[in-house]
Amino acid sequence: MKRTLSVLLLLIASCTLAFAGGSSEKTGAASGATGYKDTIIFGQGADVTSFDPHIGKETPAVAVTNHIYDTLVDVDPVTGEVVPQIAESWEQLSDTEYRFHIRKGLKFHNGEALTADDVKFSLDRAIASAAVSYIVDFIDNITMEDEYTVLVTTKAPYAPALRNLAVPFAAIVPKDYVSANPDILKTAPVGSGPYKFVSWAQNDNCKLTAFDEYYAGAPKTKNIVMKTIPEASQRTIALETGEIDLAYDLLVSDLKRVKNNSKLTLFEAPSLTCFYISMNMKKAPFDNKLVRQAINYAIDRQLLVDTVNSGTGAPADAIIAPAVFGYYSPGAIEYNPQKAKELLGQAGYPNGFSCTLWVNNNQSRVEMCQAIQEMLREVGITCKVEVMEFGTFISRTTAGEHDMGYFGWVTSTKDADYTYYSLEHSSQQGAAGNRTFLADPQVDELVEIGRTNADSAVRLKAYKDLAILLKDIANNAPILYTAITAGASSKVENFTLDPIGYHKLEGVQVRN
Repeated sequence: MKRTLSVLLLLIASCTLAFAGGSSEKTGAASGATGYKDTIIFGQGADVTSFDPHIGKETPAVAVTNHIYDTLVDVDPVTGEVVPQIAESWEQLSDTEYRFHIRKGLKFHNGEALTADDVKFSLDRAIASAAVSYIVDFIDNITMEDEYTVLVTTKAPYAPALRNLAVPFAAIVPKDYVSANPDILKTAPVGSGPYKFVSWAQNDNCKLTAFDEYYAGAPKTKNIVMKTIPEASQRTIALETGEIDLAYDLLVSDLKRVKNNSKLTLFEAPSLTCFYISMNMKKAPFDNKLVRQAINYAIDRQLLVDTVNSGTGAPADAIIAPAVFGYYSPGAIEYNPQKAKELLGQAGYPNGFSCTLWVNNNQSRVEMCQAIQEMLREVGITCKVEVMEFGTFISRTTAGEHDMGYFGWVTSTKDADYTYYSLEHSSQQGAAGNRTFLADPQVDELVEIGRTNADSAVRLKAYKDLAILLKDIANNAPILYTAITAGASSKVENFTLDPIGYHKLEGVQVRN
């Protein structure tokens, strides 16, 4: 098996350069007067899915939109502490009541004043969104006490309330602007954040410019350009040639290359991300638990870490990463191809079966799926890897068209509820995240205990029981926990790596 996989990996490596590169357009004239460029260009692996923060929740979208919108509160990426943003202060009145005091004088990019009315409208809108409701539907009611004061009442005690309100999907948007055209934010976003939207060339670039009236002061650099470069190796090349100043989500085999280049800087840290395979339980044979368990046994996670992932990261044993509150290891998922074959026989598939594994057009993810494809072949499963554009991948898996899909999920709040509720609760099927379409009353009960109890010990016990139960249900196959990476020109100053992946650039400058 390992010899076969080694041959596969050599083939993958030989094909790497066959992937098409990103656009070679260069922008960002230098500002000689200040000694810094007036434009920061960063490259990432996928385009924005939607500029509407209550729809476009995927990391490539948020990497752009978190510069356009603000939230009630924020989380400091270095300290991890909740800090003021649109709300200049707040107090918790009881286990279920929070009062927020909105900064006076805030403006949206279109000149509209930001008031409590916009806050209520935005949170109600997020609650109603099929895509992001899981982040805010702990809220029972939002009351405007006056023009600059909002009372948020929760359905039950909810420990991560403030952290959820800091997630970009809880962004505050202009009520009047959106009410006039509910779809307008998808392509013409207006927020109150440090940068204003300028233009979008789909699947190529997005341009933002500084909002000079931003409450915290104008950004250090006038313009931001996001370049869509799906192939990780091409992002590294673009960084080396100076086409871009920052490259997100580097290919693991390129990390040493960036680190050893004196003109570049490597940023790397443990992430809150788990990569996993979702099995669509609405389709046979994935409606059979024995089949799902067999697939888990068939995958050698350590080998994938050592080879495809160049020794970085760690094998995953649960759907949330160890740094997340509520993580519990139900035990390593054993690699046992013989056991996988036995389970397939018991399930009625002694000769295996054919299926597809969908993945978006990210080079590292495609390579991982190709290696997994070979492991499944070894136990009799003929699995075709189908690669598609990121937006198409998201929309089609949301609709439940897939057999299996390869996903990455970031626990953005560092709290287990964020992941377990959205990926495992029966109410969250489809767009919210539950793409296995699991509907299990015991799972739902444990998820609800974890999200509605203020006692940390009770929550941890629920999440322990949940991790053990989900390992048996095996609706998802956790694959690996990864590091988060970014490469930068050595001329880049003040860049801070966000462990969630929502890197903010308003304080970043690039020397000429």
